[in-house]
Amino acid sequence: MNAAIAEHAGRIVGLVHFILHRSTISIAPTCYLQDLFTLEDVRGKGVGRALIEHVYEFARRAACARVYWLTHESNATARALYDKVADNSGFIVYRKMI
Repeated sequence: MNAAIAEHAGRIVGLVHFILHRSTISIAPTCYLQDLFTLEDVRGKGVGRALIEHVYEFARRAACARVYWLTHESNATARALYDKVADNSGFIVYRKMI
Protein backbone atom coordinates (compact mmCIF):
# COMPACT_ATOMS: atom_id res chain seq x y z
CA MET A 1 0.00 0.00 0.00
CA ASN A 2 1.28 3.44 -0.91
CA ALA A 3 -0.13 6.83 -0.06
CA ALA A 4 0.41 10.50 -0.79
CA ILE A 5 -1.19 13.67 0.49
CA ALA A 6 -1.78 17.09 -0.99
CA GLU A 7 -1.11 20.00 1.31
CA HIS A 8 -1.92 23.68 0.92
CA ALA A 9 -1.09 26.39 3.47
CA GLY A 10 -0.26 23.79 6.12
CA ARG A 11 -3.57 21.97 5.65
CA ILE A 12 -4.04 18.49 4.16
CA VAL A 13 -6.51 18.95 1.31
CA GLY A 14 -6.34 15.57 -0.42
CA LEU A 15 -5.03 12.03 -0.31
CA VAL A 16 -4.53 9.04 -2.54
CA HIS A 17 -3.89 5.35 -1.79
CA PHE A 18 -2.53 2.98 -4.43
CA ILE A 19 -1.28 -0.59 -4.67
CA LEU A 20 1.17 -2.25 -7.05
CA HIS A 21 0.25 -5.83 -7.94
CA ARG A 22 0.94 -8.59 -10.44
CA SER A 23 -1.51 -9.60 -13.14
CA THR A 24 -2.09 -12.62 -15.35
CA ILE A 25 -2.26 -10.39 -18.44
CA SER A 26 1.01 -8.53 -18.06
CA ILE A 27 4.58 -9.32 -17.04
CA ALA A 28 4.99 -5.76 -15.77
CA PRO A 29 3.33 -4.82 -12.48
CA THR A 30 0.00 -3.00 -12.44
CA CYS A 31 -1.01 -0.07 -10.25
CA TYR A 32 -4.46 0.10 -8.69
CA LEU A 33 -5.48 3.57 -7.49
CA GLN A 34 -7.70 2.55 -4.59
CA ASP A 35 -8.77 5.82 -2.97
CA LEU A 36 -8.71 9.43 -4.09
CA PHE A 37 -10.19 12.13 -1.90
CA THR A 38 -10.07 15.92 -1.87
CA LEU A 39 -11.79 18.35 0.43
CA GLU A 40 -14.89 19.88 -1.14
CA ASP A 41 -13.55 23.43 -1.04
CA VAL A 42 -10.55 22.54 -3.24
CA ARG A 43 -12.38 20.41 -5.82
CA GLY A 44 -11.88 21.74 -9.33
CA LYS A 45 -8.60 23.41 -8.37
CA GLY A 46 -6.18 20.75 -9.60
CA VAL A 47 -5.63 18.81 -6.37
CA GLY A 48 -7.17 15.55 -7.63
CA ARG A 49 -5.30 15.83 -10.92
CA ALA A 50 -2.01 16.42 -9.09
CA LEU A 51 -2.56 13.35 -6.92
CA ILE A 52 -3.37 11.21 -9.97
CA GLU A 53 -0.26 12.54 -11.74
CA HIS A 54 1.76 11.61 -8.65
CA VAL A 55 0.48 8.04 -8.94
CA TYR A 56 1.28 8.00 -12.67
CA GLU A 57 4.86 9.08 -11.96
CA PHE A 58 5.25 6.50 -9.19
CA ALA A 59 3.92 3.81 -11.56
CA ARG A 60 6.33 4.91 -14.33
CA ARG A 61 9.30 4.64 -11.96
CA ALA A 62 8.07 1.18 -10.88
CA ALA A 63 7.83 0.11 -14.56
CA CYS A 64 4.09 -0.55 -14.30
CA ALA A 65 2.15 -1.40 -17.43
CA ARG A 66 -0.90 0.62 -16.39
CA VAL A 67 -2.76 2.48 -13.67
CA TYR A 68 -6.45 1.80 -13.17
CA TRP A 69 -9.26 2.59 -10.75
CA LEU A 70 -13.00 2.29 -10.29
CA THR A 71 -15.66 4.87 -9.62
CA HIS A 72 -19.41 4.76 -9.44
CA GLU A 73 -21.25 5.79 -12.59
CA SER A 74 -23.15 8.41 -10.57
CA ASN A 75 -19.94 10.15 -9.45
CA ALA A 76 -20.21 12.93 -12.05
CA THR A 77 -17.81 15.31 -10.29
CA ALA A 78 -14.96 12.80 -10.23
CA ARG A 79 -15.75 11.43 -13.68
CA ALA A 80 -15.39 14.92 -15.18
CA LEU A 81 -11.75 14.82 -14.06
CA TYR A 82 -11.18 11.14 -14.84
CA ASP A 83 -12.38 11.59 -18.42
CA LYS A 84 -9.60 14.17 -18.87
CA VAL A 85 -6.73 12.15 -17.38
CA ALA A 86 -7.51 8.54 -18.38
CA ASP A 87 -9.52 6.35 -20.72
CA ASN A 88 -12.82 4.80 -19.67
CA SER A 89 -12.29 1.07 -20.25
CA GLY A 90 -15.99 0.35 -20.57
CA PHE A 91 -15.85 -2.56 -18.12
CA ILE A 92 -18.77 -3.24 -15.80
CA VAL A 93 -17.84 -4.56 -12.36
CA TYR A 94 -19.72 -7.57 -10.94
CA ARG A 95 -19.32 -8.60 -7.34
CA LYS A 96 -20.84 -10.80 -4.69
CA MET A 97 -20.33 -9.96 -1.07
CA ILE A 98 -19.36 -13.01 1.00
